[in-house]
This record gives sequence, C-alpha cells and structure tokens, in this order.
Amino acid sequence: MPNTTEWPPSLTDSARSRHRRAVGIFTILSLLFALVTTGPGRSTADEGLLDVIVVETNPVSDLAEAIVTSAGGVITSHLDLIGGFSATVPSGSLAELEASASVQSITPDGSVTLTEAGWGNAVADLGSLNPKDFGGSLFRITEITKVRDFWAKGFTGAGVDVALIDSGVTPVPGLNDPSKVLNGPDLSFESQSAEFRNLDTYGHGTHMAGIIAGRDLIAANYNDIVADHFVGVAPDARIVNVKVGNHDGTVDVSQVIAGIDWVVQHKNDNGMNIRVLNLSFGTDSTQSHLLDPLSHAVEQAWKAGIVVVVAAGNDGNANPLRNPATNPYVIAVGSAEGMKADSASMDLVSDFSNCGANGRSVDLVTRGRSVLSLRTPGSAADNENPQARVEGRLFLGSGTSQSAAVVSGLAALMIDQHPGLSPDQVKSMLTTGNLAVKNSTKQCQGAGGAILQLKERIPSSSQTHAPSTGLGTLEGARGSDHLQSNGVTLAGEKDIFGKPWNANAWSSAATLGTSWSGGTWNGTSWSGTNWSGTSWSGTSWSGLGWSGTSWSGLSWSGTSWSNKTWTGTSWSGTSWSGTSWSGTSWSGTSWSSAGWGPPDTGLRWD
Repeated sequence: MPNTTEWPPSLTDSARSRHRRAVGIFTILSLLFALVTTGPGRSTADEGLLDVIVVETNPVSDLAEAIVTSAGGVITSHLDLIGGFSATVPSGSLAELEASASVQSITPDGSVTLTEAGWGNAVADLGSLNPKDFGGSLFRITEITKVRDFWAKGFTGAGVDVALIDSGVTPVPGLNDPSKVLNGPDLSFESQSAEFRNLDTYGHGTHMAGIIAGRDLIAANYNDIVADHFVGVAPDARIVNVKVGNHDGTVDVSQVIAGIDWVVQHKNDNGMNIRVLNLSFGTDSTQSHLLDPLSHAVEQAWKAGIVVVVAAGNDGNANPLRNPATNPYVIAVGSAEGMKADSASMDLVSDFSNCGANGRSVDLVTRGRSVLSLRTPGSAADNENPQARVEGRLFLGSGTSQSAAVVSGLAALMIDQHPGLSPDQVKSMLTTGNLAVKNSTKQCQGAGGAILQLKERIPSSSQTHAPSTGLGTLEGARGSDHLQSNGVTLAGEKDIFGKPWNANAWSSAATLGTSWSGGTWNGTSWSGTNWSGTSWSGTSWSGLGWSGTSWSGLSWSGTSWSNKTWTGTSWSGTSWSGTSWSGTSWSGTSWSSAGWGPPDTGLRWD
C-alpha cells in the first residue's frame, strides 16, 4: 500500500526517487484512423466497375448501401467522417444510385480508405469538405442548436464572462484577440513557472474555450463567415481562464474547489461579469451530493448567480453521473450524435456518455462526438494524438467535456439576450422544447438535444432541492483519483500543500464567500492578491511563487522545458517534454473527454 501519512512527501531525494504513475486524464482510443487519398478509382474498362465515394443524406438508413449490394457492388469502407462509404459498383448501377433520395453526392474518380496514418496526410481531403458535411464542426453544431438565430438578432455573448476551470488557455488563432481571454489565477503546479503560467500545456482547456467563445478576427456578420472561419457558440463572450491542470492533467480536487471558490468571490472583479462556469471535470466519488465538498462548491456558485455547466462523464451509459454533476442544481450535460439539420430528432446518445442513476440523470445532451475545435500545437494531447489534427489548426475531441462547452456557450447567448436571467431560469429554458433523441431513455437524454429558442417572455423558475452542507470528506470527493509523488499518495483530509482540511470551517467560509483571503485559501498563499501586469489577455491575476512551502524543492523552473517557449502568437519549439514533471501524476480520467481524434472502428461520428 502506498504511504499516505505525509503529503507533500519529503523532496530531499526527489531527483532519485521521483517516478511517474500516470494513467492520463483522457481515455486515449487504442485504434485511431484517418482519411487519406489512395489514388484514382478504376474506370469502366476494369470489368465495368467503378470505385466511388458515396455521401449519404441519412447514413443510419443503410438505403444507399442496399442499392449498392443489390446491384452486385461491394462496400469497401464506412467513412463516418463524411457520413458515407466507399464502394466498388457496376457502372450500370450508377444512375440508380445517383437518383436515390438517400444519396447526397457520388465521387467516381477517386477512392478514400481508412488507414492508421496521421491527419497530416489527410489535409487536402478534409480541406475539400464543406463544413456542413461534418457533424462535429461548429458550423453544424451552431446550425442544429439554432445558435445562428441568436446571432442574427445581435445576441453573441457580448458582456458575458464564462469562467473556464481547466488546463489553461493558449492564445492560438481564434483565441488571440487581446479582449477574448482574461487570466484568473493559475492554481496548477505549473504556476511556479512564469513561462507556462496560465497556458494550456495539455490542450484540453483551449479546445473547450474555442467551442465556447472562439472566433477568428474577421469583421463580418457571424452567420456570413461561419462556413469559412472558426466561430464558437458565443463568439463575443469572454473566457476567464482559471488553470488547475498541468500538461498531463495533474490536479487534485482541492485545486478545483479552490478555483470554484475564487470564481464565486471574484466574479465581478476588474470589470468582470462571470455568469457561466464551465467544469468539464468529474470524479467517480460515491459520496452524497448533500455532503460532498466539490458538490457544495458548485452549489454555492449557482446560488451566487452563476450558471454552472458540468460534464456528465464518459464511463458509459450504465454509469451514474460524475461528481459534481450529481448536484441537482447544476446543468449536467451528456453527449449525443447523428444530429442532422433537416431531421426532427437526433440519432443516439453517445455510448460513452454517462446516463445517471438514483434519481439523478443528465439534464440535456448535445454534440460530443468528434467535435472540431482549436488545436494547441506542441501540447501533450497534440503530441500524443497527431491523428486528431485537422487542417493544421483544428483538433478532434470526443467527450461530454465538449458537450458541456457547447451548453456553456448557449447559456452565454441566453444571458446576452436577457441579462437578468437567474441560473434556475437558464436551466429551465435550456431544458424546454428540445429535440428528442431516438432510441434513448429519459435517464440518458434528459430533456433531449439542446435547441435555443428566442423568447421575449421569460418564465419564472425556482429549484427547491435540499441544500448541501459540504461537511463530507475531501477524500470522498476524490473517489479513486489521486495524486502521487515520491511514492506518496495524496489521500485523506489534506490539500495539495498538506494543509489539514476542516470541513466545518471551509463549508462556512464558502457559504459566506470568505474562503479566499487575498491570495490565500485554506491557510496557504496559492496566488497573488490582485490584478497586476499585462499579458496577451490584458490584465491578469498576479502569480505567486510558493516559496517556503514543501513544494519549493521541486523542479518548477523553465530550464526543464528548454527551447519550448511561447512568444507572441507562435510556438518557438516543437514539443513539450514532460519528463521533468514525473513526480506528480493523475490516476484516472477525471477530465471528461472520451478521447482525441477519430474514434475506433464501429463508433459513429458523422
């Protein structure tokens, strides 16, 4: 059994004894495929056969495939990326296939096959696709959720700040407008390096920020440019970046709770207007939401007027929601797919999406399979998953993380239209009038697939759940996910600095809004005490060295990451090397993403 009596462990011999036991924050899919062009198709001279690519109007119907097989053709590959398949067909059957209402287009002069090659080999193919042909593009997501109706009326999220507690945000194109991101405190271990403070060395937070509020610097109507440029759900909302996760996702529940408390107590600092909190995070805690401190923290945010959007989790349909989505006040979001703009319903709830249990199910679902958002070049996710890269700047990610980010953007648009909305009213409106998901239970889809509706009259709404106390244990909130350093596991009632956790004292302070005192939380200085300096995002919450703490002996300096720096708006370096950070690792899959890149064989992601 690991030693859990001292945390943080003694660092005297850290250079010799530090080792890594990281499972990683994401479930990386074991077999990933990419589309690559393999050469010209056969002509009719080759025994009267043609190699064709068929894009279907309704891929789940199988009608087009039936026409091919009944004519003596052969389906060679299913191409879920474009909602179709490749096939070898008799030339005489081509007219019937083209005439079918189930066929959107046929390309007879080339073939596309599934290989294990990286996305770098497929740039030309993907670049030739119209965004509407790809269900995970923001073009399609904003279409199916009726976001563009809000844009057309001038509601784009302007004046609404969305707090993102995640792995940081990097100013890649689409997020590099100086007014787009405001850096809150960096509560991650990387905060001790000024070179990496606030930046997304993993790649997850930037992906979420792009979905919520990314936009290219194009002065035009968003409805006009969305097909040709990157535009997130709420393109004029601002992201408040609260970094808690390292390049490998290293984080403890105490850091997340501290981040939530900071958001609540500083929501109107420095001209901010934090109205939405995105938390694409969750543990497998079985502690009652009435007692759990993480649950209590999000409930206090809700009661402070902040709409809290939480990912349901990616353990599969038979699993309960992850903590803190278990709290009945917040909006728990699951993943659905197969959304068609011309369809009356969605096809299915993603097989990885948690459904809930014990009377608490997801509240609603939206696209979570293979969502295209912004890539963080050189981040851990980028280096480990080159097959997820699309057209150089974009990245494919799947999970209820992505679904939650979509809903956070929807909430920002609603608040832009009606600034006086309470969190309860936002939740009520988001769970009314949605699309039903075929072949899915109420437990798995909640109110169905999210659809925005412009409304002038706002219904009253007030949730009346039993209040939480937060008097449970910090260890219970962690579930099975723990940090480990020097062979010592962080467990029990202590935070990342080894400070004792007093549930009564913290719960009272969080409820009163006093758990942060300047830069101090739970008796330790975690960050600076004010807004100071300038950065790419403007004024930032000042950083603080953790000198004097038992963490000070760790190798936090940027020298461990030599030649890997961020300068202006481009990377001066090719990759992040995580070897020097091996002393702290995250065991579990608490960041709610199911994986990067195309899913393995048999999973739909049209």
